[in-house]
Amino acid sequence: MIYPITVYGDPLLRKVAAPIDNNLKDLKELIDNMFETMYHSEGVGLAAPQVGKSLRIFVVDASSAADEEEPELEGFKKAFINPEILERTGDNWVMNEGCLSLPEIREDISRPEHVKIKYLDENLQEHIEEYGGFAARVIQHEYDHLDGVLLIDYLSPLRKRILKSKLTAISKGKVNTVYRIVLPGKSKLA
Repeated sequence: MIYPITVYGDPLLRKVAAPIDNNLKDLKELIDNMFETMYHSEGVGLAAPQVGKSLRIFVVDASSAADEEEPELEGFKKAFINPEILERTGDNWVMNEGCLSLPEIREDISRPEHVKIKYLDENLQEHIEEYGGFAARVIQHEYDHLDGVLLIDYLSPLRKRILKSKLTAISKGKVNTVYRIVLPGKSKLA
């Protein structure tokens, strides 16, 4: 099932998501649907709040970004349940990021180069792993969603003012996307 994407302006995107209970029914179905939604929306990551669910889970598949510089991205497809970033290290580096919840907005965002994360996989097995480069960036971006943080929160006040009209348009559904969206505060699709 392909979920509609929750877009900027919806209060759910600003809430801290709740941990997933080990007894959550249909966890596998949720994960499968999140991957299907992410692929349909042409994303490389997707957090549960972006599909209207205030749960601490995100999925990533950055294998399409594998190249000579980052061959470790080959096959990098995972679900991160109840993740906890333990450490962010390395130099901050800037990369242009987009977000399915902020369609038609792309901004240069500075993030640490490496991340150490503890999480449960889809079989509820615990892992502690370290990632660098693009994988670390995607993980940090999706993890932010679980804490109610959006990429625009990293921008200067001036840049936010410049984007104000675009953000207002998104919140009113006046954007072009290849995926369905849910207007903020409504259950109606745009």
